[in-house]
Formats: sequence, C-alpha cells, structure tokens
Amino acid sequence: MSGDQYGVRDQDGWSHSFVVPPMPQGPPPGPADGWRAVGVGLLNLSGLGLGYALMRRPLLTLLCWVATGLLLFTVLPADPDGISGATLVVYGLFLVLTAVHGAFLGLRNRLVWPAKSPLAIALGVLLLAVPVAGGLLYETARKEAVEEMLLDRLEKADELVRKASGESFGTTQSEYRRALTAYDDLSTDHPDSRAAEEVPDRLKTFYTTVGAPYEEQEYCDAVAPLEYLRTVPQTVSKQDLGSLAGWPDDRLATSLYECASDSLAGGTAGWQDQFSDLLTTFPDSDQAAKVEPDIKTAVDKAIKAVGGDDPCTAVDQLETLGTQVKALPGDKAGVADALAADAGRAEDSASAGVYTCGVDQYNDGAFAEAVTSMNDFVDANKNHKNAPRAKKIAIAAEIAQEVPEAGKKLPTTRSGGSITVTVKNDSPDEIQVMYTGPVTGTFTLKGCGGCTSYDWSSTLNPNFKPCSGSKNYPQRTISLPVGTTYFLHKPKGGSASSPASDTAKLESGYIYTECAYVTTGYGLNS
Repeated sequence: MSGDQYGVRDQDGWSHSFVVPPMPQGPPPGPADGWRAVGVGLLNLSGLGLGYALMRRPLLTLLCWVATGLLLFTVLPADPDGISGATLVVYGLFLVLTAVHGAFLGLRNRLVWPAKSPLAIALGVLLLAVPVAGGLLYETARKEAVEEMLLDRLEKADELVRKASGESFGTTQSEYRRALTAYDDLSTDHPDSRAAEEVPDRLKTFYTTVGAPYEEQEYCDAVAPLEYLRTVPQTVSKQDLGSLAGWPDDRLATSLYECASDSLAGGTAGWQDQFSDLLTTFPDSDQAAKVEPDIKTAVDKAIKAVGGDDPCTAVDQLETLGTQVKALPGDKAGVADALAADAGRAEDSASAGVYTCGVDQYNDGAFAEAVTSMNDFVDANKNHKNAPRAKKIAIAAEIAQEVPEAGKKLPTTRSGGSITVTVKNDSPDEIQVMYTGPVTGTFTLKGCGGCTSYDWSSTLNPNFKPCSGSKNYPQRTISLPVGTTYFLHKPKGGSASSPASDTAKLESGYIYTECAYVTTGYGLNS
C-alpha cells in the first residue's frame, strides 16, 4: 500500500517531495514462535476468542462470541436432560478449529499483549477455567432442574391422592395406583433426591387417605381399600414402607368382622364371604375368635323366630344359615367343630320348622304351599311326633284347593266314627279318595275293569244312578263321625280326567254311599 506524498520548498526556491509510509495495522510479523502459537490456541479454547483479540482479529473474535452466545442461548436455562450430544460435538469441533486456526496465525503474528509467549501460555491455561467453570455451573443448574422436575412429579402424585380423597374407592383406584407408582419411582430411581426424602411422609398420607373409611367406622366401605393397601408391598419395598407394611392388617380384620357381623344380624347378604376372608387371612386374630359366637347367636335368633309371626321366613333363613355356615373355613382347633355344630343345629331346626311353616300357610289359605311344606316335612322327619298330623294337614290342604271351605279348620289326628260310608269306583281309572272334616284320611281304589265313561248328557237324566249295576265295583267302607265331610276323588296313573269333589253332611241313622265315575268332556265326577 502506498503512503501519503508531501512537498516543501527551500530558501533557494527549490522544491522537494517525500512519501510517508502507512501506519501498520497490527504488530509487524515476527519470526516463527511455536510457544506463542500454543498460547494463542489455548486462549481460543476458552470460547471467547481471546487469541484472535490479542492478534487484532475483530471479525474472528466476534465469530467466537456469536458461537458461544448461541451455545448459551441453546442450553440455558438448564434442562434436566442436559445438553444434547450433537450440540456438544458441534461446539467442541468449533473450539478445536479456532484453537488450531489461532495457533496457525499466532505462529508468525505478534500479540499486542503479552509480549512474552510463556505468559500467553499461562494466561491461556488460566482461562481454560472459564469453560470448565461454566460446565460445572451448568451441571449444578442441571441437577437443580432435575430436583425441580422430581418435586413437580411428587406434587402431581400428591394431587392425585388429594383428588381421590373422599371419593368411592372403586372409582378412584386408578388414581391411587398412579400416585403409588410415582412415589415408588422417586424412591427407587432417585433415592438421593429431595423429592425422595419426602416420600416416606407422603406414603403415610397415602395410607391414611386410602384407609379413611375405617377411621369413619364405615367398615364395609373400608374392606376394599384396606385389602388394596395390603398389596402395596408388591409395588413398594418393605424397607421403604417400614411400619406401614403391617398398617392395614388389624384394621382390615376389624372391618371384615364388623361388616360381616352387621350383615349377619341384619339378614343381608355378603357376611359369609367376609367371615371366610377373616378366618382364612387372620385365623389367630381376636376378631376371628368372635365369628363363631356371632353365628351361634344368629342361629338361636332364627330358631326362636320359627315360633313367631313369620315362621316360613325363619325356616328359609335357617336353611340358608346351615348351608352358609357349613362353607365357612375353620382350620383353627375347636372352631371347625363349633361351626359344624351350629350348621347342624340350623339344619335340624329348619327341617323341624317346616311343620310350623306349613301350619301357618294352611291358616293363611296358602293351601298349595302348605301341601308342599307338609310333604317335605314328612319325607325328612318320618319318625317325628308331628309327622302323622302333617300327613292329615297335607290331605286337607289338597282338598281345600278344590273346596276352600274344607280348609277352614286345621285337621286333627282323630279317626273313626259312628256312620258308615261306602265309596265305590265306577270309572276305568284308579283313583285316590281323600276326605276331611271331623276326620281326615285317604285311600286308593283300583279302576273298574268293565266300566267306561258316561256321556255327559246322560247325567242330566233324573234316573241316572252310577254304581247301580251288577258289576263288581272296587269299593271301600269307612267310619266317619256326624258332621260335614269333604271328599276329593283324584285320578291316578297319568289319567287326563279332572279331580271331582263332593260335600257330605252326615247324620246318624243313615248309611251313605259315594260313587266316583267319569263323564266324557267333564272328567271325573262323584
């Protein structure tokens, strides 16, 4: 580059000119200095481009500042996941390139300061602390970001528990499970974090929140959440739970007992399953020891109720109790025998109570039900003292289904009388003859071999007299007292004929004949 030209004139008039050389842009190039090159490279490794700055390379210095600024803009604020690998590789390559390029330029270019190469090297080494310190500060910030992230997770888990509090466990179980998983992840994956230090207290709150129905003495509602809490050690280690691992046990035993006991006393369903769970899960507990006495009390109450206003319901309850008590587990010594005795007593009392139920049904006019009850009683208690009368009541109840007047009085076991009544069968069907009144009984007559059914129109003839021919009619003569007796003739053997009834007012001094016959289209008549 040419310098500026100047001219002067001397005292003799002669003019003279000279050129002033330009000012240098930087320190003049010097001889190659390897130590200086090392110092410039080290100064550029700080990321601030100081090697370029001390060689008066402003554009290159600005480039370093821009690159470092972009890095800071990208990574700040610190992210819990840290800096991406790609970002670190790109910036690291940039620093290496600036260090190599700066060393190349510093090999023959003097520095504005310091003049001595060893001092430049020392300064470069010292300034390496800048990226190192920055990295340490960033790591500290990143760890704090991780802590904040974990505390946020803890807060979200707490919010799930707060949201589920007071709601039905069946609808909030998923929220509780998510919260528990979050607590366990914090404790297991980040044991040294501030959030993990809070987990033990949160677990205590978790347990008391889930088990809140127990504290409110809502024992039936407490069973499901307490059973769930007993499964928590499958998710969270017992070491982390500490004393909480056994926290639900006594509460669950109490809830099972109280809920089942109330259900049993109130006659509602569900108590059998709860007592079974109690006897199986906590067989040696104080609560389990109360089960058999409660069962015994319930059986005694039902037995007493058989003699009350609703014996049939009491019988049904006894039958159900017997079956349910039989199914209860009783592995503990003495419990099984006591429960078996209670079940046997309930079944025996139910069987005997069927008679009382049948009498009540008969008196209420439920004759079909009374027939079933009395027949069941006789089948199960053939040698019972009430078996003979039960048979009589079943006969009277069956007649009363056809002739309601026959069921106005409960039959007795009385037999015999002063009036003779002969019953003949003028039909081809075998028939069962039942009668009730002062005396109740039944017998069967075989079908008449030579007899046929009568046309219905023939029965309208005033001279119609069945059982008056010379045939050998099957017959039977019985003795009955004076009074009204109700007869029912029922065909047997699958005959399509319908039963027929007759009411006879028996008086002294007469001989009576009953005749059973069949009319076409109208079944059995008498």
